[in-house]
Amino acid sequence: MRALVVGSGFLGAAVGARLRALDVDPVVASRHRPATATSRGLPWRELDVRDPDACREVVADTDALVVVHGPSDITWCERNPAETEAAHAGGAANVAAASDGRPVLLISTDNVFDGTRPSSAETDEVSPANAYGRAKLAAERTLLDTGSALALRVSLVYGWEPDGIRPNFFTTCVRSLRDGSGVDVPDDHWNTPVLVDDVAAWTAALLLAGRTGLLHLGGPERLTRYAWARRIALAIGADPALVRSQPRAEGHYASRPVNACLHSTRAHELPELAALAPLGVDAGAVVLTENDVVED
Repeated sequence: MRALVVGSGFLGAAVGARLRALDVDPVVASRHRPATATSRGLPWRELDVRDPDACREVVADTDALVVVHGPSDITWCERNPAETEAAHAGGAANVAAASDGRPVLLISTDNVFDGTRPSSAETDEVSPANAYGRAKLAAERTLLDTGSALALRVSLVYGWEPDGIRPNFFTTCVRSLRDGSGVDVPDDHWNTPVLVDDVAAWTAALLLAGRTGLLHLGGPERLTRYAWARRIALAIGADPALVRSQPRAEGHYASRPVNACLHSTRAHELPELAALAPLGVDAGAVVLTENDVVED
């Protein structure tokens, strides 16, 4: 199988690496050539998903697609809703038109919900919390209308990302705890964090199984960013007192829903996921530290 991964960032590169390990022939595509360690060795094609002709040309050479493109800084998206809509919703429309019945797996988000429930399942009513959630929901609906797509909504993805443009929460915490500057994080913003390796494993398994429809992937623990950051501190031998509490509404997370948490009522029915239970945050930290992924 030749698989096109639309998006070459932290998660896109991890998905490409997982597919390659399963003897799939992956190509990552993005506007700019990736320069991170995770993407090293992955074939790359230049692609701006806002260009329908370019989408048709690149998709023509592939058998299946994973779509994980576009801006993901939710604060930036809230300030730039038109650009966010053009990249996510407009890009999905171009990919849908080009896919011509090929299997497509869209990585979507917990931000399609307003956060009024402690956690959301596939059957819960959507009500986007912000511009990012609205654009992702539009992308979901466009691709699901093709009849050959799966929208995999994932919760907060983490891992070690030292060379990324905007490192994820885990990486940011590790760096700030190690240099002694500490972190200011909300104690009133809840997540179900999921390790990037688990997201990549689910994505590859579901794509190869040809699944369609909606599916949720969240980690097994629901906790605040404050509680999680303190556990990261303990995992790397840092002082938990370096984690400072800040109300969600006063910081970088103001546009996020209070509960950015997901659970699934469908995943247990899918045999390809039986051996792929996502790790909790402490086990995830062990994987990252004991395998020397997290370096000084």
